[in-house]
Amino acid sequence: MNVRFMHRRFASSPLPALAPVLGLTGFGRLVLLAMALILYLFQDESIARPLTRWNWMDIVGEGGMVVMAGVWLMQLRASRPAGRVTDLLCLGLAAMLLGEWVDALDEFMLLPKAVLWDNWLESCLVPLGMLLVTLGLHHWREEHRVMTEQLLRRERLFREHRSLDGITQLGDAGYMAAQVSLEQRMQRTAALVMLGFQDFERVAREHGLSEADRLLQAASHLLLLNLPPDALLCRYAADRFCVLLPGTEAASAQGLALQLQAALNHLGHHTRAGLRLQLAARSAWALMQAQQPADEQLLALARRLA
Repeated sequence: MNVRFMHRRFASSPLPALAPVLGLTGFGRLVLLAMALILYLFQDESIARPLTRWNWMDIVGEGGMVVMAGVWLMQLRASRPAGRVTDLLCLGLAAMLLGEWVDALDEFMLLPKAVLWDNWLESCLVPLGMLLVTLGLHHWREEHRVMTEQLLRRERLFREHRSLDGITQLGDAGYMAAQVSLEQRMQRTAALVMLGFQDFERVAREHGLSEADRLLQAASHLLLLNLPPDALLCRYAADRFCVLLPGTEAASAQGLALQLQAALNHLGHHTRAGLRLQLAARSAWALMQAQQPADEQLLALARRLA
């Protein structure tokens, strides 16, 4: 029963969409076709290597490299969008896969010494693949730098995808608590600001949960635009947003809290039905306490907005 259930669940689960490489959605088929062509050439010009001459250590190592290169290629196409970085990395992995495929077939088949194309393929494809992967990693580094700048004010010092809020793409309460604890361990001054809407539940009740989510997304973008570069914005819970302000004193924290509250007050959210929603906002702020646990400080701020 459990086996049949797992089989149905696996069969019904959608396969991940694979990014095209050089605009070709069937890039994986081309790689398999190239592997089949190389196998055909080996069978046409070689004789089978006797079983007694099989080197199992080389077979496992080189065959494992072929399998892993194929897995990396699939994972890369399933996790990245199309683009120059994806093209370079996929082409490099494909070249390395084909080179290792030639090397693996050498363990099973013997080619005449007059045949040199297998040595050329093996000697050229793997270095070419490594060169393409290196170029891809270089451009990936530049891409990562740009993406990090875009994530400014959303994450700080470390990245943890499990602490990401699915609606606003901000860190959650646990991520904020970890950042506050980090500031406490480093014995630095900081301030905390909590923001939220009044009567937010009415939006979900009258316009639906999807519209309430869209309002939260709009609010998160607006707050990000109004924060200093070193600040961190997280979604605490429901319509509550929390801001960590490193190195901020009381007067600056109070002023920024009022500015952010005013920005939310002027947020005019247009629903899909064409209605304009404008909710009053609330704010609370406090200086970070060095000895009090981070989650207790955040909870105390949230209660001040209740």
